[in-house]
Amino acid sequence: MDLFLRSWTALRAAVAELPDEDFGRPSGCTGWLVRDLACHLIVDAQDVLITLVTPTDTEPTRDALTYWDVTATPPTGEDPLDALTVRLAAAYGEPWLLKFHLDDIGSAAGRAARLADPEGRVRTREEVLTAGDFLMTYVMEWTLHHLDLIAHLPHVAGPPAEGLARSREMLEDIAGAAFPKSFSDTDALLIGTGRRAATDAEQTELGALAAELPFVLN
Repeated sequence: MDLFLRSWTALRAAVAELPDEDFGRPSGCTGWLVRDLACHLIVDAQDVLITLVTPTDTEPTRDALTYWDVTATPPTGEDPLDALTVRLAAAYGEPWLLKFHLDDIGSAAGRAARLADPEGRVRTREEVLTAGDFLMTYVMEWTLHHLDLIAHLPHVAGPPAEGLARSREMLEDIAGAAFPKSFSDTDALLIGTGRRAATDAEQTELGALAAELPFVLN
């Protein structure tokens, strides 16, 4: 719960502090501007709220690792839902409206997480997880999207170190292999999820793992 809240609080604070002009800059998500990413975070916060109030007595079918559908195909930005996000973001018109809505619903998602029983079971995407596992998936989500947010904004603070470290551990568990120790947590996540290409030197260090990249999480 604490790691979820720290990661989410840091990401919301980073968006809240952006000057208006940064919302029109590219993000690390293919085809999305920063404003589009901010809009997606609002949808993510809605998902947290909806899921935490959708309890079930059914046995869990997935956990924080198996929750993810893993592919080798990075997003192109042409998916209908991605395109819908762009239209929704444009409809806000002014960055302050995006900030206001993200703060409003994002704060509510944080409060709901504090109140959740980590052992309680919840349903999402036709799957069942414990609330604790569900919130841990969002540590990965928040951390990766925080990296997306700052991809072209070097003046903006990055995600918390503990969120980066935990997300790297989860990605390595999903991959079934460890990234080189010389890789920072940020580089392991960016290269591992296909957010940037490995350099020739990094390819050499990756060895056989290079052929399995990227691990695109959906």
